[in-house]
Amino acid sequence: MTTGDLGIRTGPIVVPATETASLQRLPRRRTLPAARRMVFPGKALDRTAPDRTSRYVAKRGIDIVLATLAIILLSPLLIAIATAIRLTSPGPALFAQDRWGARRRRTPSGRRWEARVFRCLKFRTMEHNADQSAHQRHVAAFVGGTLDGAGAAGFKLGDDPRVTAVGHFLRSTSLDELPQLFNVLRGEMSLVGPRPVPTYEVLRYPGDWCLERLTALPGITGPWQVAGRSRVSFEDMMRMDLEYVRHPSIGRDLRLILMTIPSVLMRRGAR
Repeated sequence: MTTGDLGIRTGPIVVPATETASLQRLPRRRTLPAARRMVFPGKALDRTAPDRTSRYVAKRGIDIVLATLAIILLSPLLIAIATAIRLTSPGPALFAQDRWGARRRRTPSGRRWEARVFRCLKFRTMEHNADQSAHQRHVAAFVGGTLDGAGAAGFKLGDDPRVTAVGHFLRSTSLDELPQLFNVLRGEMSLVGPRPVPTYEVLRYPGDWCLERLTALPGITGPWQVAGRSRVSFEDMMRMDLEYVRHPSIGRDLRLILMTIPSVLMRRGAR
């Protein structure tokens, strides 16, 4: 099965005419106008897809049921991973980082999606209190299209000296993301959705139209994870996330969940 089987269009997507040039110039942009950095908790987000309550409730119900079952079935593995981390490196087993997400709220004028920051959970794969500045510079280059060498097509640093021995294994198998099941139960994430991005990545976006990718709960998996994970460029990741948000489908969500399993087992695009 390919991304085409899912109805995911990997070719160019339709973006506002005023922003087409910005997307084409993205690899050459190094600085961004301050006016384009205006995102804050509570900001109303423009959503082009129909926002049907029935679909939202069904998707949320699936998230709760599957996440609960996964936590119960994987509890021995979760405990084993946490123990291995604590025994092999000083510091806590979990790592929490501020990520941009969204929430669906009822207002006098109707339902709307608002930006919000939440604490995204992961198993710790780096040394405790590792310096984040290197990754911030890497993300800036990733969004700007100025990466070269081995990291030219990925948002993760290659050969990162901060990553522990256990962390390398967890990252290559995506087991480090299992604690996000608790984010799903708390309503901060979904099993399927756009990648939850660090707050400093959004500051680098070339225009407000990019914020449309926030008009859905961020997911543990999604189109870009199935398509290639760390091998996907920023432009391709943005295309796939916007395509997913603009064409929501419960059936496609279920197919993406099923396709994630072989993708992880075969370590496609793992880093």
